[in-house]
Amino acid sequence: MQNLRDDIPQRKPTRVLFVCLGNICRSPAAQGVMQRLVNERNLEEFYEIDSAGTYGGHSGQMPDRRMRVHARQRGYELTHRARQVTPDDLEHFDVIVGMDAANVDDLQSMAYSTGQMRKVVNMGNYIRFNRHYDHVPDPYYEGSEGFELVLDLLEDACECLLQELESKRMIIHQ
Repeated sequence: MQNLRDDIPQRKPTRVLFVCLGNICRSPAAQGVMQRLVNERNLEEFYEIDSAGTYGGHSGQMPDRRMRVHARQRGYELTHRARQVTPDDLEHFDVIVGMDAANVDDLQSMAYSTGQMRKVVNMGNYIRFNRHYDHVPDPYYEGSEGFELVLDLLEDACECLLQELESKRMIIHQ
C-alpha cells in the first residue's frame, strides 16, 4: 500500500547561483536582493539562491564592508561567506548568473557540456531601467556611488530575472 505522501509530486526548487569575481561585492548583494524578493512573495520553497566567485582569494570572508553598509541601508543583511565557484556548481545549479562578460566567459570555460553552458547568463540581460549598462560593474575600486549604482542595477535585474523564472515555473507546473 502506498502512502499518500508518496503520491504528491515532488517539485525541486529552481537553483540560482550569482557569480562575480571575488564573491564579496556584487554576487552576495545579488543573492541578498533575490532572496528578499523570493521571501516577500512567499516563494522560498521554489528557489535556492546562492553566490560564488570565479576567484578564490576571498574564500571564507564576509562581503566587503562597504557593500554590507550600503545594502543594510536598503534593508539587506549580507551574511554569506565568500567561496569559489566549482565544477560541481555548474551541474547543481539551474541558472548561473555572471555579473559581467568576464564572469560569463570564465563560467563557460569551466563548463564541460553544452547544457552547462546554456545555464550561464549575463545579469546585464535583465537590466531594464538603466540601459546604459549591459553588465553590473564592479564597485570595489569605486566610492559610495559605485555601491549604490550596483544595488540599483541589482534590484532592477533581480526583479526582471525573478519574473522570467516565475513565468517559466508557472508554465512547467500547470
